[in-house]
Amino acid sequence: MLGIDDVLDRIGSVGFRCRGCGACCRRVAEDSNLVIVSPAEVRAIMAATGMAWDEVAEPYPEFIDAGNGGEYTLAWCIRRTKEACIFLRNGRCSVYAHRPWICRTYPFMLVDDDLRVSECPGLGTPISPREAYTLGADLCRRQAAEVAEEAGVQAVYRGATVPPRGRAVIDSEGVKELHG
Repeated sequence: MLGIDDVLDRIGSVGFRCRGCGACCRRVAEDSNLVIVSPAEVRAIMAATGMAWDEVAEPYPEFIDAGNGGEYTLAWCIRRTKEACIFLRNGRCSVYAHRPWICRTYPFMLVDDDLRVSECPGLGTPISPREAYTLGADLCRRQAAEVAEEAGVQAVYRGATVPPRGRAVIDSEGVKELHG
């Protein structure tokens, strides 16, 4: 994994300032605004909004055949309309203080020892050392959270049973059967 100093150097060389345009929250292509979330992130949004799990999250759209007539997926995503994330209201994020790691760190992502950068109108804008540090620290925390979630999913998956002819999400908390 990259150290914080390497992350800060790379963010500084790219430059970034969020313009608050909401482009990352809108669907511009199939699944362009797909935000994968952990159960902990779903619960944080539920606590902040009073919404139920199914109002906040939907199963990751790609399902895997379980071999018993059932199927499963391994992640949750923030619920979306045809146009945008359900939390984009009047051009702003209505859960900004509780937004998921992906939203908090966009357009950057750490993958092993690589800083990946997605398209964003705010790229190339000078970033202050303090802002770079906040973003870099969030990226490192996000990567650690993703590694922990993946380990949790793997542990659950090893003992998971998908209901025959059913659909389920396997996450770090267990197997959640989908109804409807």
